[in-house]
Amino acid sequence: MELRPLGKSGLRVSPIALGCWPIAGMTSLNVNEADSLATIRAAVDSGINFVDTAFNYGPNGESERLIARALGPDRDQVVIATKGGLHWGSAGERLHDARPETLRRECEESLRRLSTDRIDLLYLHAPDPAVPITESAGALRDLLAEGKTRAVGVSNVTLAQLQEFASVCPLSACQPHYNMLQREIERDILPWCVANDVALVIYWPLMKGLLAGKLPRDHVFAPGDGRAKYPMFQGAEWQKNQDLIEALRKIAADCDKTVAQVVINWTIHQPGITAALCGAKRAAQAKENAGGGDWRLTPTQLAAIDQALVTRGPAVSRGAV
Repeated sequence: MELRPLGKSGLRVSPIALGCWPIAGMTSLNVNEADSLATIRAAVDSGINFVDTAFNYGPNGESERLIARALGPDRDQVVIATKGGLHWGSAGERLHDARPETLRRECEESLRRLSTDRIDLLYLHAPDPAVPITESAGALRDLLAEGKTRAVGVSNVTLAQLQEFASVCPLSACQPHYNMLQREIERDILPWCVANDVALVIYWPLMKGLLAGKLPRDHVFAPGDGRAKYPMFQGAEWQKNQDLIEALRKIAADCDKTVAQVVINWTIHQPGITAALCGAKRAAQAKENAGGGDWRLTPTQLAAIDQALVTRGPAVSRGAV
């Protein structure tokens, strides 16, 4: 798989990255240790050299610990990204804490969990409403200077927050959500990142599995499946999305790929996109995702996708961020 520069960091990453939230087992059903380890190995063996996790991916850092075990002596062949600034409270609630002392403590803990002497890319997971983002940026700048991380990124920010962060800390990557149905960053964040040589490493390219083409129109979500709460998976929006999937299925058949591979390929070749985080909890999923790279949709196929998106119309994504 081709490797792309990660901003000005000097790191080079595959345009398809393994998103390691599903293996934490918090909102994904039927997760187990053996499959999670096999998923990470399958991704690396398929040419993916970029894995993405976070301090709060799991109540006790399960995702980071699994990555360390799966990579073992191959750690130096992989670019590991993790994040700090969010953690879980005693009642299972998600809490913001991006104070400098917390970011440093979480960085040190992530290093231990990952069994490594440095993080390749350390993100501020999200701005903390109680802490000026410049203070959080200053903490990550110090960790960068100390060699605790080789590069710094920021996630879940507005353009103004992105600019404020970058005024304090050298910035290599920005991680927003982006997919065929959620393209808001094209208005502001994407052009700014392109102009400032900041890599865009996007999440939700398959919109939580919606765009993978494997959920039938009459699908009933199991109890505990968090996707059911999003407008994309409800009512008229669900029906429109299923119509889109039917159109994508024809395009996929034309190029002998799966729907997921077509969607991933379209995403990683959008102007300004460096890499797409593709979550997986099974080895077969990781292999399928990797198959979304190293080829190109034809102009005719791209035109058919554009027409399918026009027919689908603007998506109502409220509540999905």
